[in-house]
Amino acid sequence: MAEICCEEAKSTPATAVAAAAATAAAAVAVASSALERRRRRLEMRRFQAPAATEDVRAVKRQRLARTASGSCPDAAADSGFERPALPERLPRYGVTSVCGRRREMEDAVSIRPDFLPGATKHHFFGVFDGHGCSHVATLCQDRMHEVVAEEHSNAGSGEETAAWKGVMERSFARVDEQAASWASSRSGDEPACRCEQQMPSRCDHVGSTAVVAVVSPTHVVVANAGDSRAVLSRAGAPVPLSVDHKPDRPDELARIEAAGGRVIYWDGARVLGVLAMSRAIGDGYLKPFVSSEPEVTVTERTDDDECLILASDGLWDVVTNEMACEVVRACFRSNGPPAPAARPDGVAPSPTPAADADAEGGSAVVKGVSKADSDKACSDAAMLLAKLALARRSADNVSVLVVDLRRGI
Repeated sequence: MAEICCEEAKSTPATAVAAAAATAAAAVAVASSALERRRRRLEMRRFQAPAATEDVRAVKRQRLARTASGSCPDAAADSGFERPALPERLPRYGVTSVCGRRREMEDAVSIRPDFLPGATKHHFFGVFDGHGCSHVATLCQDRMHEVVAEEHSNAGSGEETAAWKGVMERSFARVDEQAASWASSRSGDEPACRCEQQMPSRCDHVGSTAVVAVVSPTHVVVANAGDSRAVLSRAGAPVPLSVDHKPDRPDELARIEAAGGRVIYWDGARVLGVLAMSRAIGDGYLKPFVSSEPEVTVTERTDDDECLILASDGLWDVVTNEMACEVVRACFRSNGPPAPAARPDGVAPSPTPAADADAEGGSAVVKGVSKADSDKACSDAAMLLAKLALARRSADNVSVLVVDLRRGI
């Protein structure tokens, strides 16, 4: 009996192992069967998918057809319905102003949308390149648009060339007088300017170029005194709207010599061997050889106009008109259509002191608007042109202002 019990005890583990193995084999078979069924179902779905996709596409096409024949705005336009005209947007612009390789920043930029009281859609843009100090460029930045608005109001409305020529000439003359009396009109509480700290004081040795543009829906008015420049891009070709006032320009050379002055070549042509431009605001010690009278052009806008570029000579010394216009057009192409204006009524708010200072570090190189209102394509173009000037070893401050003149977008 004991032997029988021992044999049964020895055989029990073997039986259990066999039973477990059989159970595992059955589970594997069931799993394999389930996987096989799933594989067959997936294959059937794959073969049936094209037909189902075609059905879905057909339904979508029917829905789109019903929508196009119903209340779709584009379909309504195709059927002859006229959309209401949208108000003209604010000017799309971008600006960059960098010190470059100079020790001091003497450039200033002014952007004043809707600056004429009672006359909307006239926008003021100005670039001022100071020399000797920055206070004359800052004076032009703060006052030029106000003086132009006053002179335009006194002269009456009109886009005639003669009217604008008189407005700009009187405005530049008034600002030049204010620059001459700048030192005597300052209060004692104001901080001393760099030129006032020199002994003796050299406030009358300070001046600034001035290139300003008034952009209206129909015309572009440009007034220039100095070697800053305004260039219009039209149908892919540059159209200069100003001519640099260099002392060796034949007509400028004749004017200087007729007034009793001389042009001396000292690191380039210079008035009395000092100033590298023949017209500017300020520079009282070089008058009458250096004139503040601007040259004015009035250009009618067309549908082929693309952009207006205002810049100091820090750009134009190393970049041609053709290259500058091509860079702006490339930025326009890469950025696509501009975004809609943030203000649908197309009217700019009144400038605030916060808008008159650059958001970065409180700089006042650019006044009149906030950088948040600038257009991306124009800002990219202005920045790229400034970087190109620096890469080409421009030795001056570089200020670039790009205005988008495209219509219908």
